[in-house]
Amino acid sequence: METATIDPRRDPTRGAEPAVWALVGQTPLIPLESETPKRASGTLFLKAEWMNPGGSVKDRPAREILRAGLAEGFLPTRRLLDASSGNTAVAYAMLGAAAGLGVTVCVPRNASVERFQLLKLYGAEVIESDPLEGSDGAIRLARQLAEASPDRYWYANQYDHPANPESHYRTTGPEIWNDTSGSITHLVAGVGTSGTLMGTGRFLKEMKADIRLIAVEPSEPFHGLEGLKHMATALVPGIYDPSRIDRTIFVETESAEDKVRALAKDQGLFVGWSVGAAVIAAERIIDEAGTGAPGTRPVVVVIAPDGGTRYLSETRRLVPD
Repeated sequence: METATIDPRRDPTRGAEPAVWALVGQTPLIPLESETPKRASGTLFLKAEWMNPGGSVKDRPAREILRAGLAEGFLPTRRLLDASSGNTAVAYAMLGAAAGLGVTVCVPRNASVERFQLLKLYGAEVIESDPLEGSDGAIRLARQLAEASPDRYWYANQYDHPANPESHYRTTGPEIWNDTSGSITHLVAGVGTSGTLMGTGRFLKEMKADIRLIAVEPSEPFHGLEGLKHMATALVPGIYDPSRIDRTIFVETESAEDKVRALAKDQGLFVGWSVGAAVIAAERIIDEAGTGAPGTRPVVVVIAPDGGTRYLSETRRLVPD
C-alpha cells in the first residue's frame, strides 16, 4: 500500500477547513431583461454559479464529497479519484490543493483547454479518456483505476455519491428560496450528474410543492453541451430520480450556441454552453405561460453552472474566423 504524507493543512486536530472552502456558495441571482413583450409576462433569473471560487456550480458537491471522504477516513491516506467532464475535476483540484489532498481525475480528452490548464495549475493528476465516449468513458476509466489500485485511490464517484445532491439541498435550494422570497415557480437546470436538480429541487418542493422542476438535456446523443447527458443513451447516475422531474426539455447544440452569443451581445453575460440551453428552456416556459394576471406569472430560476471564460479556446464556435 502506498503511504501518503499527511499535509499539516489537513491535520484533523486543527479542526478548521481551508479558508477558500468557506467561499463556496451564496452566489447572486441575476435578472435577465425580457427580449419580447410576451416574455415580460414572466421573470427570469440566472443563479450565477460561475461566481464560486473555482468558477462553477461543481464547487458545492466537490466540497461536500471531500468533507465526506475526510469524515469517513478515506482521505488523506489515499488520493481522491473521480471522473468528470471538467468542472468537478477543477473543483476537486482547487479545493484539494487548499487542503493538501491528492487528487486524480479522469477527463475526456476533448474537454476545453482551459480546464486542462487549471487542473495542471492546481497540481492534480489528470488521466485523459477517449473523447468519443464523453463523460461515460471517463467514468469507465475511473472505475478501472479504482478496481486496479484500491489502496492508492478513493473513488468518490460523484454520479452516485449522496453528498452531491445533499450539497444543493443544504445550500443552493435555501439560497434560491430566500433570494426570491419564496416566489419561485420553476427551477430549470441541465442534467449531467443531476445532483443540482435533485438536491435543489427536493428542498424547493418541500417549501412549496407546486414548484415545477425542469430538466434540460441535449437533443441528440452526440452533442456539444459539455457537462450535460442525453439520459436515454448514457450511463444514468445513481442519484438521478426521473420521478422527481416535472418536465424535460431537449435543446439542440446550435440553438444553445446562438443563445450564448445573444446573451453576450445583448446583456453582457458570457456564459457556458449548457447555460444557453437552459435559458432557451426557461424562455419557452415563459412564452407558454402567456400573459397572466399579476401573481400568476412565472418566476423562473435557471442554474447557470459556469461562465464562458472556461471555453475561450472554443469561441470559434461563436465567432467564426
